[in-house]
Amino acid sequence: MSVWRKARPIVLAVSVALNLAVLSMWGAQAIPARLHAEGAPAGGGQSDIWCPLHRALGVSEAQWHRIEPGLLKFHQQVQENCLRLQQWRDECLKLVAAPEPDMAAIHVLQQKVLEGQGRMQGLVLRQLLAEKQVLTAAQQEQLFSMIRKNMQCPGPAGLMGAAGMPAMHVQDGQGRP
Repeated sequence: MSVWRKARPIVLAVSVALNLAVLSMWGAQAIPARLHAEGAPAGGGQSDIWCPLHRALGVSEAQWHRIEPGLLKFHQQVQENCLRLQQWRDECLKLVAAPEPDMAAIHVLQQKVLEGQGRMQGLVLRQLLAEKQVLTAAQQEQLFSMIRKNMQCPGPAGLMGAAGMPAMHVQDGQGRP
């Protein structure tokens, strides 16, 4: 068995872990937990907009009322998909760690992970397209600029942040986190 065939499941597992970390960090910054939404202070203005990303974009209350229901649904779907991907990643790692790895079972899990990643990409794309319909042209430009900046692959020194997660920060319009 070639070295690549032996290393491929490990590379896949690391790739999946990094992809999940990037998506999780983006989701954590763009979509705070539902508890934060329920605990948002009452009153008017930006205080009702619990999502830091949308506050940074300067969405109006009217825009927020159109965005929030889909955002909460998106957050729930992402969480469910992440849990499934995590389970498959754990199963794959157990198979790779076995004294005699079952390559057929690993291949099945690889396919499940790829399908799960495809579902995740679909969720993100649908959410972005839905929000694009609500945002102004200037807000869209700012959103996509922020995404481009946050999704760049940093060099080796900047790959991992202090907590062992990819270094990503949602910034406001002035480049501040």
